[in-house]
Amino acid sequence: MTQHPLAVVLLSGGLDSTTVAAIAGERGFRVLALTVDYNQRHRIELDHAARIAAGIGAVRHVVLPLDLRAFGGSALTDDIDVPKDGVMPGIPVTYVPARNTVFLSLALAWAESAGARDIFIGVNALDYSGYPDCRPDFIRAFEHMAAQATKAGVEGGRFTIHTPLIDMSKADIVREAARLGVDLGETWSCYDPTPDGRHCGACDSCRLRRKGFEEAGLLDPTHYA
Repeated sequence: MTQHPLAVVLLSGGLDSTTVAAIAGERGFRVLALTVDYNQRHRIELDHAARIAAGIGAVRHVVLPLDLRAFGGSALTDDIDVPKDGVMPGIPVTYVPARNTVFLSLALAWAESAGARDIFIGVNALDYSGYPDCRPDFIRAFEHMAAQATKAGVEGGRFTIHTPLIDMSKADIVREAARLGVDLGETWSCYDPTPDGRHCGACDSCRLRRKGFEEAGLLDPTHYA
């Protein structure tokens, strides 16, 4: 019997990446879940990612340590306050320099090692915080780079970066997650968790999450401060 193909899924433990992992499974892929422990402020998401990977039946879940606090330059990896005044225009200080480039490179390395040719990432270019590495142009450029930079690519293989959420609103993503049976209460979004482990309710990510549930007309299971 022929096995389903493998796909590496970047799984942060958030709403978007969890939905993407469920989509990969629905499309017939066996999931290799990759979570990067970059010493982020909201490391609580790592625990959620572990439970989600187990819940979706991932073939393997790798939590890869990569301490980006050594570089800093972001409110998520440095001693910079997370903004709580609402989603503002421009690229916010929660942007982690080149994060998706780094994460996709790690996913590419695992995919080539495992014989996978498909990578899933939960980037979104519609209802998001303005990060430059969430745009379709970036994804196309990375695919082109992957073809040039790998043994598999040079030998005629083709890596596909799947971005099923890229044109969705946050409400669309919430609805899609509900359709797929995702445990929405298990997903984590907050950039600045409270000491007792709740979503702060005021950072950009919390605001977008709450807005998504409200516009989707679905009950928000999140515990906000």
